[in-house]
Amino acid sequence: GEGRVCVAVLGDLGRSPRMQYHALALARHGRRVALLGYLQTRPHPDVLNSKNIRLVPVAELCGLRVGPKLFQYVLKVLVQSVQLLYTLLRIEQPSYILLQQNPPGLPSIAVAWVAGLWWGSKLIVDWHNYGYTILSLSHGRSHPLVLIAEWYEKLFGRLSDYNLCVTDAMKKDLWANFRIKAVTLYDKPASYFKETPLDLQHNLFLKLAKDYEPFKPRYVQLPLHADRSAFTERDGKNGNVVKPRGRPALLISSTSWTDLSALTSVLSSPDYERFIKEGAKLPALVCVITGKGPLKDYYNGLIQKLHFRHIQICTPWLEAEDYPLLLGSADLGVCLHKSSSGLDLPMKVVDMFGCCLPVCAIHFECLHELVKHNENGLIFRDSKELAEQLKMLFLDFSAAEGKLQSFRENLRRCRQQRWEQSWDHTVLPLLGNKE
Repeated sequence: GEGRVCVAVLGDLGRSPRMQYHALALARHGRRVALLGYLQTRPHPDVLNSKNIRLVPVAELCGLRVGPKLFQYVLKVLVQSVQLLYTLLRIEQPSYILLQQNPPGLPSIAVAWVAGLWWGSKLIVDWHNYGYTILSLSHGRSHPLVLIAEWYEKLFGRLSDYNLCVTDAMKKDLWANFRIKAVTLYDKPASYFKETPLDLQHNLFLKLAKDYEPFKPRYVQLPLHADRSAFTERDGKNGNVVKPRGRPALLISSTSWTDLSALTSVLSSPDYERFIKEGAKLPALVCVITGKGPLKDYYNGLIQKLHFRHIQICTPWLEAEDYPLLLGSADLGVCLHKSSSGLDLPMKVVDMFGCCLPVCAIHFECLHELVKHNENGLIFRDSKELAEQLKMLFLDFSAAEGKLQSFRENLRRCRQQRWEQSWDHTVLPLLGNKE
């Protein structure tokens, strides 16, 4: 099994960017990787095209609707354990099993540990969050299920050979609560998250304008054949793309659709529109909400009912390759991620910062490890504060200097380390460096 690594996640591979990055980093160092998980969303093309990465799908569980909730849950965990173990024992012998420890945590650590015993491989657990804190959101902190989950995580968490985690706050917590020594490996943007050149922005906007109204040019200006979108136009004479004065501002929020209330209440509260009515020189807003989740239809319904003069909301379906391009073209990111443990950081903001996109993010415990208030973005606590921040940031929108611009400059200046360098520095040494 020398040089073979199994990267496992009991979740959708396409929506586990960190595990895809692990697999790519291993493949780059010539390791042969079995990437194991549910195949619901298409993983990144780099993963699909790598000759060193093999996708190993775990069979998906159909809903079990018999008996009481607790029984369904226990049954689900048992079935998942069997499926995961079966899959883990059928791959070629790995020298390491790298497991994503985020929900569902219950079966995965123990199963990976058993598989590791069988194969004689070392177990590396990458802690994102705790399973028990996520369960406690729906069941309450003292529910027997939550207590069992916590006991389980403490017990099996200690059986791993190495541990990685996503923040220093989590590293401290793992040591204080679990006596687990972990190494912090911050999420970093992959190299394809960067500012999008104007030419590519224009092409992307024209492509999106085919299907989505807010990307179409606002006013029909003559000549009609001009090559334009809502945000960009190509000069007929010299072929250069420019952003015209008076264009709308492009706001992007990436979400799992569970936590949108802050944003919809800002957009639906008359605040921003009122500021404009009162004569504030604010741009029209196009707010793009990406991501998928169970409440998407519900929020889409709400959005359809909102009637604005100056705000358009759009929930496009984006190809994996277009998401970084859109982030690199936007004016402001809004992050509504709150962590159940208070110990993990939003990957979405990491990607936005990779694109030098300033961010307004909702406050939680360790957010300051990433978002520096008034340096690379702003932190807000409620929708009223977010509305005030939008007003402040967009007041000097058409000017070349202003808060937004200085945040962007700060992000450009701090040339942040990319995932590749950070991974080589932190994880490679754990793998005994046998290239």
